Amino acid sequence: MASFHKYQTKKGTRWMFKIYLGVDKNSGKRKRVTKRGFATKEEAKKEARKLVKAKDEGVNFFYNTITFDEFSGKWLELYKDERGVKPGTIRIRQHEINNLNKYLKGLRMIDITWQIYQNVLYKLHAHFSQNTLDGIHRTGRMIFKKAMQHDIILKDPTEYAYLPKRNSTVEELENERILPRYMEKEDLARFLEAVMEEGLAMDFAIFLTLAYTGLRVGELCALKESDLRISEEKLLSITKTYYNPKNNIKEYQLVPPKTKGSKRLIDIDPVVYDALGEIIQENKQIQQEAEKDYHDMKFIFANRSTYPGYPLYPKIIQQRMTRLLKIAEMDTSLTPHSFRHTHASLLAEAGVSLERIMERLGHTDDKVTKSVYLHTTQAVRKRDSEKFGNLMKGVIKRPGK
Repeated sequence: MASFHKYQTKKGTRWMFKIYLGVDKNSGKRKRVTKRGFATKEEAKKEARKLVKAKDEGVNFFYNTITFDEFSGKWLELYKDERGVKPGTIRIRQHEINNLNKYLKGLRMIDITWQIYQNVLYKLHAHFSQNTLDGIHRTGRMIFKKAMQHDIILKDPTEYAYLPKRNSTVEELENERILPRYMEKEDLARFLEAVMEEGLAMDFAIFLTLAYTGLRVGELCALKESDLRISEEKLLSITKTYYNPKNNIKEYQLVPPKTKGSKRLIDIDPVVYDALGEIIQENKQIQQEAEKDYHDMKFIFANRSTYPGYPLYPKIIQQRMTRLLKIAEMDTSLTPHSFRHTHASLLAEAGVSLERIMERLGHTDDKVTKSVYLHTTQAVRKRDSEKFGNLMKGVIKRPGK
């Protein structure tokens, strides 16, 4: 039988219940359960009925010994099989589980209450950004929801959990970087000039392609000869991205692009088409020289010395870019991804709509791209207004002027 009681908290009246579920056959101990924190008596009764039903159906919640770290490991395998996610996503989820395990490892799933889980979020809040904390909490919710489905727990401790909010200081707001790093047209010209004068093999084709297409660097590394389409129009097909978290040149993977919208076919400038064509021809010469040592998977941006034919990886491209930025005496915090923002900026300046820019970049929704677009178009509108004002000078003669 269950008994129900109300009690007072700082947030108002709450309800609890105590219930006797008989004697455990294995231990001989009486099974008494107390649950607190219900907003109404009806909610408490509903939960008590669930416990009784579970007991009648033989579901042994209270003596299930599986711990959070044990179940989260099993959940990750289920998550991988059920959703078919990319290796990079699995790596992120594992990292988020590791952070939860700092506080929940060894605790039985059935013993983790809302208060315990909420305290974990408070502790993690002191060490991580809001975005990182949001990802950790999202993973926690998925784990406990799956535990409910598998009759491991009866109540989800994440159901009413919330993310603590961090109040920004005046200094943080003043120093916040609203726009991402990107190059103005003059900066891009300066960089590409340095590439032409001091670049290593393939550098000009690499950075020209990034600047003129807005590709992600992983998409660039995964390009194959067949992605360069020969037709009346010069087109580039983006259907995959390069994945290699350990930067081991032989252990790369080709995985689907970031989102469904990332799979796309884009027009490319003749100068890019010609540069890529030259690289392909040079690769064929290197393949003839290397013979069987060549990794013949038709990558465009392939290694030419050690491990010939294997695709370049993003870290190498970043290193090459940093070298050239130093030569050009430019901001060395710029990255290959900066070309993506640069491309969006220049398209906006050329009058291309936001929808077309996002389609070209393979975005369905991206706040960063929108911020670059709005910033650029505002500057263009201001210049247009100034041009009009200069044109109309002297047309209107105001009294006394």
